[in-house]
Amino acid sequence: MVGHSYSGFVITNAATGNSNVKALVYVDAFIPQEGDTLGGLANAQPGSCLGGNPANVFNVVPYSGPPADVHLYIKPNLVPGCFASGLPAPQAAVIAATQRPLAESAFGEPSGPPAWTAIPSCAVIGTADRVIPPAQLTFMAKRAGAHITDVNAGHLSMISRANTVTKVIIDAANANG
Repeated sequence: MVGHSYSGFVITNAATGNSNVKALVYVDAFIPQEGDTLGGLANAQPGSCLGGNPANVFNVVPYSGPPADVHLYIKPNLVPGCFASGLPAPQAAVIAATQRPLAESAFGEPSGPPAWTAIPSCAVIGTADRVIPPAQLTFMAKRAGAHITDVNAGHLSMISRANTVTKVIIDAANANG
């Protein structure tokens, strides 16, 4: 399984107890341990360009179904220099216009037992990531015992360094059958 950013929470929990998953690959992603929350990990190290007052970072859109919640969209003017740093301006503009929201409630949901305790893991760390500070990415990867690959990239290394990320994914799949 491969997860980017918040999807690190998703693969950490979805793979737990699943014998079909042979490896976890975290790409500029959160790697939670049991009880961690997105809000706690996102604010554990200073330096995120998405930190600070949420009203200055996110556009809030009410969620139309139960449970009551809101969707958070990164303000489009922050995407090029923050979320999509290092990418060409036209590509960053497309990302800003087509981004998927994150439910506000996701920030407080605690992670369950981590799959990385039983499944080999790898982490691709963008050394210029402005969303999740590289120090935080490295801390989480080391805590999980992940094999680390550093890349000179921002938060979207799977776009800007696609060949390297692809190699990590293929190597993880081949190493673990």
